[in-house]
Amino acid sequence: MNPRLIKGSRLVVATHNPGKAREIAVLLGGDFEVLSADQAAVPEPDETESTFIGNAVLKARHAAAISGLPALADDSGLSVRGLNGAPGIYSARWAGPAKDFAVAMARVEQELDQAEDRSAFFTCALALAWPDGSVFAVEGIVEGDLTFPARGTRGFGYDPIFVPKGGTETFGEMDPTAKEAISHRTRAFAQLRAALID
Repeated sequence: MNPRLIKGSRLVVATHNPGKAREIAVLLGGDFEVLSADQAAVPEPDETESTFIGNAVLKARHAAAISGLPALADDSGLSVRGLNGAPGIYSARWAGPAKDFAVAMARVEQELDQAEDRSAFFTCALALAWPDGSVFAVEGIVEGDLTFPARGTRGFGYDPIFVPKGGTETFGEMDPTAKEAISHRTRAFAQLRAALID
């Protein structure tokens, strides 16, 4: 039996990106006092695991141990079947030190070259850890296909080259509300809320 989160309690979100911390607070329904890793004085750990779930668990346990509070971490990225799952857990690294995803998308296109399989999927792994080391983890996935050149200026990361299954617009073209309704992050948070909150 997993411990449940009590609405109104404090929760560390293991990110140093204030925008991401705010987004996660919204996805949690505004039910918690959310602290970013900066606010909780939690340094960034090295992500040494080989899976999205592994890295999310590592970050959540690290933040919970240091802060003494429950901590939520996510790890997400794009996996391309024609590239044997790359960039996968290295999705952010493909954007380089400047975090330029135009560079990352160009690399995906170049490495795919003439590959026939353009199918891909976004993964969001969420891990919630408690200071005693216990942890709960889930994964949300959305399937789709890649398209080039990139289309749309909404969203972020690889969104402008990803068309979700059954759709015609890229995540970069879609209305944010429509994207949010089917996104990998929304699917992961729905599982988390059902198991631990609602």
